[in-house]
Amino acid sequence: MPISESVTLARSASGYAPQRSGLFDSLDVSATGLSAQRRKLNAIASNIANVDTTRTEEGGAYKRKRVLMIESPRMARFRNILSGEQNKLSSTSQTHLPGGQAPTIDELLGAGVETAEIREEPIEPRLVYDPAHPDAREDGYVVYPDINVVTEMVDMIAASRAYEANVTAMNASKEMITKALEI
Repeated sequence: MPISESVTLARSASGYAPQRSGLFDSLDVSATGLSAQRRKLNAIASNIANVDTTRTEEGGAYKRKRVLMIESPRMARFRNILSGEQNKLSSTSQTHLPGGQAPTIDELLGAGVETAEIREEPIEPRLVYDPAHPDAREDGYVVYPDINVVTEMVDMIAASRAYEANVTAMNASKEMITKALEI
């Protein structure tokens, strides 16, 4: 799937609304993170479930899936807010910003993530000699996916922790928004 098509699908599937701004931007960032980690967990679950799948609908062994993510490109809108003469970031002293170069808004703030692509890994399959297996080749070998369950479990724990961190960030944002609305 081309990257441009899958980015559009990921954005619409997560309910991400790039036009909205204000109090809820922090919730949007957390929501994109939650959506991305959910996709990653789904791919990992699929990999673990298919560790012994020797024949797929396409023919051949299952191929490991991996989710690739990119930073959301919505910072252009925020950059426009700071484009006025009174709102420019600039260096007043070489000691404040080394090299006298002011950081860009993209360097200062993140904007969430989007799923760029769910890619099948081009890993060589694992061959196991088992001539009695119904999917054995003529030479007696069965082609299995080369999926390491330990690696998948480590990736699952990391994705689960990232998901939990996004939930915590979302709850903190909700609490701050609630406090701001009470003022």
